[in-house]
Parts: sequence; C-alpha cells; structure tokens
Amino acid sequence: MSKDMKILFIVFLAGFGVVCFAETEATVSASQDEDQFAYAAPPPDPLEESLNVVTGIAEGSFNVVAEAAEGTAKAIVELAGGAATTFERDILTMPGRFLGKDVVSATGLTVGVTSVNIYQQNMRGGTSTKNKRGRFNGLYTLEVGADFERLFGLEGIGFYAAAEGYWSRTGDIDGASVGSAFGVNGQAGARRSLDVLEAWFEGSLFDGAVRLRAGKLDIAGGFESGGSPVAFDVGTYAGDTASQFLNTGLESNAGIPFPDEGIGAVLFYNPVDWWYGAVGVVDAQTDNRETGLRTAFYDEDYFFYVFETGLTPQLNSKKGPLAGAYRVGLWVDGQDKARFTNGKNYRDDTGVYVSCDQMIRKENDDPEDSQGVGAFFRWGYANSDLNEIGNFWSFGFQYQGLVDGCDDDVLGLGMARGIFSDHSGANDGDGYTEHAETAYEVYYSAAINDSWTLSPTLQYIADPGGTKGASDAVVFGIRAVVAF
Repeated sequence: MSKDMKILFIVFLAGFGVVCFAETEATVSASQDEDQFAYAAPPPDPLEESLNVVTGIAEGSFNVVAEAAEGTAKAIVELAGGAATTFERDILTMPGRFLGKDVVSATGLTVGVTSVNIYQQNMRGGTSTKNKRGRFNGLYTLEVGADFERLFGLEGIGFYAAAEGYWSRTGDIDGASVGSAFGVNGQAGARRSLDVLEAWFEGSLFDGAVRLRAGKLDIAGGFESGGSPVAFDVGTYAGDTASQFLNTGLESNAGIPFPDEGIGAVLFYNPVDWWYGAVGVVDAQTDNRETGLRTAFYDEDYFFYVFETGLTPQLNSKKGPLAGAYRVGLWVDGQDKARFTNGKNYRDDTGVYVSCDQMIRKENDDPEDSQGVGAFFRWGYANSDLNEIGNFWSFGFQYQGLVDGCDDDVLGLGMARGIFSDHSGANDGDGYTEHAETAYEVYYSAAINDSWTLSPTLQYIADPGGTKGASDAVVFGIRAVVAF
C-alpha cells in the first residue's frame, strides 16, 4: 500500500468514527442520598473518539511489528549460537583471511584489520649485498565479511571485501639485491594508499553443495571442503605470505600465470565432504589497482579459465581425523602470447597442475586443535615456448606446537624449484643462462599474543633469476604481523 493510500485509509476511519459517535446517546443512572433520578449523558467529543480509534489502529500495528522483530531477533540469536555457516567456513578456512580470528562475529558482520611489517637483507650473493633499497616494507589490510544469513535471515548469501595499502617507496629487496625469478617477499609492493582488491558476493544452494561467487575477486581465493582450503592451487600449509612462507614460490605454483584480482566468477560444487569440483573465469588483463570494469568489458575478450577437482579425505588416527586435500587442475590463458621460437602470436595457452597437503601427525585428540605436523607438495607444467617457467615443483613441512607451552607457534620448512624455458630469448638472445632457480626457506612464527606474531625467516636462493653472473643468495628477514 502506498503512503497516500495509507493516509486516505486513516482519514476514512476517522470520519467513520465521527459519524458513529456523533449519533450515540447514553443515559446514566445515579443515586445521591435517597433521591433517584435519570439524566441523559452529554454526547461524547467526536474528535477525541476519532483520535482513540486511530490510536488503537497504530498501537495494534506497532505490536504486530514488535512481535515480528522480536521473533527475528530470537532467530538471529539462535543462529549466532549455532554451527558456522557455509560462507563463514569459506572465508575462514583460507590462509591469510582475517588473521587473528578463529570465528566470525556472531552478529554476522566481521571486520579485520591487519598490519604486516617486514625487514629483509641480502646477506650474501645475489646482485648486491650493499644496496639498502626495499629492506623495510609492509602493508596494511582492511577486510569486511557480511553473512547475510545472520544479519538478515537470507540463507546462504554473504559478501566479502578487502582493501590493501603499501607504505614502502621502492617495494622489496628483490630487484635491487637478489634478482630472484620467484620473489623473496610476497607481501611487498610499491607505495599505494589503499586499493580495493576484492568485493564479491557468494550464494549457496542445497545446504552449501553448490556455491557461486562473483564480483572483483582473487581467482585463487579458495573454498572449504572437508576442513581444507581448495580451488584454485591453494594450500593449508603454504598459501599465505603474511603468516607462512615469504617466498612466492612457496605460496603458490609459479608455473600458473594467475592474473591479478579482477572481475570474475567461480562455480563450486561440493556434494560430499570428501570430493569437490570447481570452475572459474576472470579477466586476464586486469590491474588490481582498478575496478576491473574497463578491461573486463571494454578491452579485448581475454579471459583466464581454470578447472579444479579433488579429494579432501580425513584419515583416521589414534588422536582423531587427519585432514588432507589432493587437487588437480587445468588452466587456459586466453591472451595472445608470442612464441619464443618464432615470435608468432598464440592464444589459449594451456597448462596443468597438482597441489596436495596432508596432516600426518596430531598432537592431541581435540578436534578444534590444529597442533601437529603437516606436509605439502605442488607440481605444474606449462608450454615452455610461451612461458618462462615450463616445469615447477615445491614441497615442505609445517609443525605447529613444536615447543611445549607455545601451542600457536609454527615452524615451516620448504623448497621450490622452477625449470626455465630453453626457448626463452630465442629471438632476442636474452634467455636464461642457468637451467633453474631453487629456493629454500625456513621460518618460525612465534605468537606473542592473540593479535601479534613475530616471524624470523631465512632463505637460500640458488641461481637467482637463472643468471650465471648472480651467485647464490642468502636472505634473512623478520616479519611482524598485528591483526585485530
């Protein structure tokens, strides 16, 4: 009913009340001392009676609204005390999201603020040990997660947004001191005030078995299946440079040419806890400093496609289930790429990858406790006539709770190796002089309190950048993360 109709309806009721009560007469009998007499009561005030009618209608409407609001509030409170929703599991399972938070807010609206500050120095080898550029760097992140099921009762719908800013003027030490093809600091970037990297909606159907995510997104943003992050090329123990390995060769598969965050969509199918399938598409030309609309809808129709399927079993042990994920994927890059051998353009470059991680030992039988030893492995293949890294693999281990009384501390050891293309530089003579680059890293993340972690890290880079003139580099670093 429109506003005008509501006003007309109330005026009609008021007029009706005036007519009815104007025609009413009453007699009242009273006795005073021993005399009895009857008299006619004076007619009631028509305006007062009309206002009473309107007031009664308003009070009745308010009571109906109040009861509905009370019922909705009770439902939200009951939901807040229940199990995590599908959307919550998706945004919390992925390493790097909402650092410092184990659960989202019971209200459904969760805000996270993170500051990552890093000092690194090339101690030996590389391209220079004296250049000080990029030694100090860092970033700050603002995240917002809105679970519409808790907020508004809209089952299966959520919204996530993330913005980042960098304060280093020159980025990291890689270009000035190391020359690594992988990158020794996945958290570094040139100075930017604040860029919205992600802003997407997620909807789910059939109790979370089917999920659709769309908007400006990280195509490797991850979903939850069987308690593990999956889709695409994500990992439990090596998937976030803010809290795990700093070297980007240990964060992700260097053989996959993932675009920046951009306009895209992902369809995720998870009918059972132990199996899933996912397909995603994102703008291949995106620049994460922009909204993504220009390159997605006005430039060439270049898109990056990726498909992944896998198993997420939980193996039995004396101290409870051991979560694992075994993923296999196929990607297609729709951009035009020039072949190294003849310079001719080729479209729809294609590659494959494998990504696995498995907890192999639990510290105790508490299902909510993640202490123990886990292992990971990655492998990828790409066309070496179109990509500078044709073969890639990495593996490593993580031990949480190694030191008694330090249950949240994490020790990580990993190795990554990328095989350079023999065809690179065939046209310009500027190819790689070494066969491969190999990176080793060890870090220890010490949880000072619930919000602050301190992580010393040491990397050894063999044949950085595939250049014969650069000797093996030793990079020391320390990372401080504050998360609220």
